[in-house]
Amino acid sequence: MMKKFFFAVALAFGTFTAAQAQATFGVRGGANLTNLSGDLQNEDRFENKVSFHGGVTLNFPVVEDFFSIQPELLYSRKGFKNNSEEYTNLLLQKRRREGSVDYNYLELPVLGHFNAGPVYFEFGPQLSYLLSVNNKTELYDGDGTRLSSEKDAKSKDGLSEFEVGYAAGLGFKASNGVSLGIRYNGAFSDFVKEDVNFEGDLTNARHSVFMLTLGLRFPSGN
Repeated sequence: MMKKFFFAVALAFGTFTAAQAQATFGVRGGANLTNLSGDLQNEDRFENKVSFHGGVTLNFPVVEDFFSIQPELLYSRKGFKNNSEEYTNLLLQKRRREGSVDYNYLELPVLGHFNAGPVYFEFGPQLSYLLSVNNKTELYDGDGTRLSSEKDAKSKDGLSEFEVGYAAGLGFKASNGVSLGIRYNGAFSDFVKEDVNFEGDLTNARHSVFMLTLGLRFPSGN
């Protein structure tokens, strides 16, 4: 399955070989605001989580100064926070437990870019491959002081390794090659094949990600 993903990466980055002389290479990174969407059984159980993304881009002009194709290869961390749990232990001490789940993806969006002066609009399909899953648990006392933090890897059993989705956004780009944009990533299908960890709450779940992304193109004049 991983070979298929890298074949798709090679195909997307090689499709426009003839236009390499005009292509601009870039880097991109920023913050993710992630959660779940879909027909969830217990929506209150899941809260937004702040995470990150980063990777490389290639931009191929099709109509000069107006339309271009931009494939990207990004590492992106998705997931959610669990509702915090407050309890009193056997020593009658107040405690609060917080947990979160990280889904670590390698993503290949292929975006159409439309330019209107310094403003750009983008949208297109996206293929994602699930690299790994991590659970994080933090324990706090009654005053809000963190007592412990644990992070452990989880199996990908029951999850779809591949996810087909879409990306759309807008932003501003400067003449020096710097751009700042907002992007939304959604999915066309559920990422859970069999919910083995959340008692069926994730059966119809899809990833939902808002991205604040900063980019830099080389050479800066394009």
